[in-house]
Parts: sequence; structure tokens; C-alpha cells
Amino acid sequence: MPETDLTVTADDGTSLAGTLSLPAGPGPHPAVLLLHGSGPLDREGNTPRLPLNLGRPLADALAAAGVAALRYDRRGAGSTPGVWEESGFTDNRRDASAALRALAAHPDIRPDAVGVVGHSEGALHAMTLAARQEVAAVVLLAGFAREGEAAFRWQAASVFGGMPAPVRLLRRPLGALGERVLARVKRTRTDVARIAGLRVNARWMREVLVHDTRDDLAAVPAAVPVLAVTGDKDVQVPPADLDEIRRLVPGGHTEIHRVPDLTHVLRRDTGRPTLRSYRRLLREPVDPELLALVATWLQARLREPSGAPAEERRTTRS
Repeated sequence: MPETDLTVTADDGTSLAGTLSLPAGPGPHPAVLLLHGSGPLDREGNTPRLPLNLGRPLADALAAAGVAALRYDRRGAGSTPGVWEESGFTDNRRDASAALRALAAHPDIRPDAVGVVGHSEGALHAMTLAARQEVAAVVLLAGFAREGEAAFRWQAASVFGGMPAPVRLLRRPLGALGERVLARVKRTRTDVARIAGLRVNARWMREVLVHDTRDDLAAVPAAVPVLAVTGDKDVQVPPADLDEIRRLVPGGHTEIHRVPDLTHVLRRDTGRPTLRSYRRLLREPVDPELLALVATWLQARLREPSGAPAEERRTTRS
């Protein structure tokens, strides 16, 4: 699989360091932009403490299906300069938009066949890109369909339910502490703040709390196909939101998959899902069936200029 360095110039002039993976053979090729989750993630979706290792295996699977992929280091991660705590949620979205434009303008890429694949926070930006810019297909991995604050509250309750029994006994005082922290975040006015003794990316949090993905989902053009996948062992995103995604996106071209045993880190776990299992799960590769599903779905919708046949694109599955 040929790979080349590709630097994206953000709206403020920041150079976002990335990698463009191309299929074998002559171009131009259909392509997708890969968008990772939250935090100081590099182009592979990794932080020092949580190496998701999603970028390369997904790019490899797509290249084998004839689809190019661009992935880049977020601000303050990898080879991209900056301080990640100072970047807001809307900054990340603007960077994704710049990367999408750069990908479509590349001479090896077909501008009429550019899609986006987003995981977690990346899925939220993928929804916005689909609503505001011309994309040929959208893949949402672990994305939610609700206001950000509601998603955070669901996540907190879900994660707390997986804690050891002695911790769960402290539900009331810990819940009160969480409410105070949330109120403190809402009162901040700076990019970065110190809350409960920790340095946090306050502007990012404020912007996510009020961001309602349902607005973007409802604004996706009717002709754009959407694939939404969430694992039924996801403790960070409500799997039930898949039904809301399918209901909101116009056009009837939305396919949803609630994958048995799949977790938020895109590995399967037959046991009780908790955040504590992530380190163990990340020693395993990304779920190969998930990679195959995404690559096959995108191949069918991007390899031909007109996309998949109308009768195929109307189907939905759960």
C-alpha cells in the first residue's frame, strides 16, 4: 500500500501532519478522511496511555478495497504543533473541514467520491461535515444522537455502573461532586482551566456540552448514505442512539449495526464491559469484522461515481 506524507494547512495556518494511504494501481481513487476520538490523539488514534491503533488497520482495509484514506495528528499530538488543551471542539471541527478540502483537492483523489469515517468525537465531526459540506458517504463509529450534556450524563451513569461495589456505594456523594464539577466547567471562560486540581480543556468541554448532534443528522443531504455502528458493550455512547440516527437522517439511506460484544475501543469483550478492561482489550487488534464491514460498505458506495444502486442504498439493517 503506497503511503505519502500529507500536510494540511488549517484555517489559522497551523500545519496538521498527516498520512495519505493510497490503493495499489493508478488513480485517481475514491477516498475517506479518518477522524479519531477526543484527546491528544495522533494519526493512528493513539495517546501514550491509550493506544487505540485504529488508523493504520483501517487505512489498510480501505486500501485493499480500493479506497484511499487520510489521517492526521491532532494539534499538540504527533508531529502537529500546538497545545491540545487549548483547542476547542469547534477548532477540531474546523481542522477536519480543512483536511477534507485538502483530500478532495489532491491529484490522486476523485473529488466526487470523498467520504468521512469518524470514531467517537470524530463521529460527531463527521455528522457536521456531512451536513455542511459535500461528502459522498459517512461512517459513524460510536456516535451519539443527543445533546452533549445528555451524552455525558449517560456516560457517567454507565461508567459508574461498572465500578466495583464499594465505589458504587458512594453514588450520592460522587454524584454531587460530579454536578459541582459540571457547574464549574460551565462557569469557565478560558480555553484551559484548573478544576478539582486538574488542568482541563474547558472550552472544548463547554462547546461539547451544548452541541446537539441531532441538528446535523437531520441536515444530512437525502442522497448521502450513512453507516452507523455502535457496539452493544459500549459504555461511553448509548447503543440505543442508533435508532435515533436512522430516524433523523433523511433519505432512507442509513444502515445501522449494533454489534454484539463490541466495545467503545472497537474490540469485542464477552465479559462485563468497564473502562478498566480497555488496557487488556487494546492488546488485541481492532475487530476484523468491523474493518471488513466498513471497507466493504465504502467500496460499494465510493468506487462508482454514481454510488451504489438506488435499490441497494435504500436498505437498512440493524
